[in-house]
Amino acid sequence: MDIESTNQVNKSGIFSRLGGFFKNLPMNFKSKVMNAKDSVKKIGKDDPRRVIHSLKVGFALTVVSLFYYSRPLYNGFGVAGMWAVLTVVVVFEFTVGATLSKSLNRGCATLLAGALGVGGHHLATAVGKRGEAIVLGTLVFILAAGATFLRFVPKIKARYDYGMVIFILTFCLVTVSGYRVEELLELAHQRLTTIIIGASTCMVISIFVCPVWAGEDLHKLVASNIEKLANYLEGFEGEYFHSLEDKEKSKSLLQGYKSVLNSKASEESLANFARWEPGHGGFSLRHPWKEYLKIGVLARECGYKIETLNTYLNPEIQASLEFKCKIQEPCTKMSSESNKALKVISSSMKTMTHPTTAKSHIENSKIAIEELKVALEAISLEDVELLAIIPVATVAAILEEITISVEKIYESVSELSNLAHFKSVESNVSPEKPHLLHRGIIKPVVEVDNAPHVEITIQELSTNPPEKTRKGTAEILQT
Repeated sequence: MDIESTNQVNKSGIFSRLGGFFKNLPMNFKSKVMNAKDSVKKIGKDDPRRVIHSLKVGFALTVVSLFYYSRPLYNGFGVAGMWAVLTVVVVFEFTVGATLSKSLNRGCATLLAGALGVGGHHLATAVGKRGEAIVLGTLVFILAAGATFLRFVPKIKARYDYGMVIFILTFCLVTVSGYRVEELLELAHQRLTTIIIGASTCMVISIFVCPVWAGEDLHKLVASNIEKLANYLEGFEGEYFHSLEDKEKSKSLLQGYKSVLNSKASEESLANFARWEPGHGGFSLRHPWKEYLKIGVLARECGYKIETLNTYLNPEIQASLEFKCKIQEPCTKMSSESNKALKVISSSMKTMTHPTTAKSHIENSKIAIEELKVALEAISLEDVELLAIIPVATVAAILEEITISVEKIYESVSELSNLAHFKSVESNVSPEKPHLLHRGIIKPVVEVDNAPHVEITIQELSTNPPEKTRKGTAEILQT
């Protein structure tokens, strides 16, 4: 009886679960559809250029499909017209630089491989029918192996890897198919023509219809990364030294730096594609894109130091408040001035101007380092627990290293601005007068009208040329 009742309970449980599943199926399906809709909507809102790119690809495919839809074009190219469609699918990328890179690689590789394939076929036919297959097989082995090995060369892999793959594919297709096809030259000509048409269509639409420039994206990415580092220093100052009243704002500023640490692949990819792009906007044809990679490396170095600094926001060892208060002023000044310098550098990159105004903030941060050293020398370590001051001292040391990194970033951005001919910022502030040193001579003077007085001659010494040095004479009457 117990076994039968148990089986009945199990069956009823299974049926109830199935009933609940089918009952909730419409709601679950609706929920998944809404989630997918929200996800797609978010992707489009994050970067509306993605929607435009999709429309551009669809338009390009529609244009090249006319080789099949239009009878005159189909009669001219035949089945080879499908290569134009395949070319658009393969080479049309999001940015102009990526599209140009793939299009030119594909076109040049197809031309070179087709020429070598036709030449190899003629060489093989000259040998004779028996040796033709051997010659073609040998050529395929040598060129395919050589091209594959060249793909391991770093410079070739970075810029021409896709072209090497297309070279191997096209050469093998031409030589292998040419062994059975008599009209080899006509076949090669049709494929090359349709590939050039497809690639040209992609390049024209990519450049002239809502273009997305890889160089511009790289420029914005590097500037944004520098700004994220500045935001962290602002948030750290408010969180660690409690200098900001808005705690939520300071905490929100502490998260952005993490994306800087993972930006290497994006920067290298964008820099590679930017080299293929023509001049656009404020970027010339020979724009120094490599300098952005140097700035990116320095920004990541600063980011790793910031990541180390971030671990001391909530230290496991309780820090000495007395020691922290004594070095708080120079540390706050280092963090604040470095933050201001990075923001000026980021702003200057966005506006493509020289970051000259950041120099004063860097000099102030150097002064803060000297003030920190003076403060540390004045602190007595007697009756102080060593473990309690280590976290605070480490924070001060890391801030000093970050200040040095900020100066390196400033120097690298200054070099970029010189090479790229960024605009110079005209300062509206009147230049300060040179610092004057006064050297005075006091001498008594003969009485005039029975009024005793003393003549004081003050000579102003400045860094100006000798002919601009002025002298003043003042008289003080004593009654």
